[in-house]
Amino acid sequence: MPNYVLVIDDNRLIADNLVKMLTLLGHRARAVYGSPSAMQTLLEYPPTLVMVDIHMQGINGVEVVRFIRRSEKLEHTRVLAMSSDNQPDLIKAVNDAGADEFLPKPVRLEDLEGALERIGVKPPV
Repeated sequence: MPNYVLVIDDNRLIADNLVKMLTLLGHRARAVYGSPSAMQTLLEYPPTLVMVDIHMQGINGVEVVRFIRRSEKLEHTRVLAMSSDNQPDLIKAVNDAGADEFLPKPVRLEDLEGALERIGVKPPV
């Protein structure tokens, strides 16, 4: 599944809504519900973009971002981190881990579209 967006969030409703938004914007997208299954999916089917929630049970989103940045297989993957917690220290930690962009939750369609443009992720032709 080349050229797709992987949404990682342990809240199924939020993950599924993000997939719907991405589809409206012309992207192919799929969701995984939590970080354990995400790690395997990332390596088996490297995405163009990962949208990852920061506050998840087990391995948090910052660790997922670090995992992506350490993997040669994922070196071209863009990362959009998300959280309803928009404290400066958290945003700094996410950026220091290697995220390309941070979006506050709840994610609005127009904010998502703008973030995708800023980081250069376009829908497949």
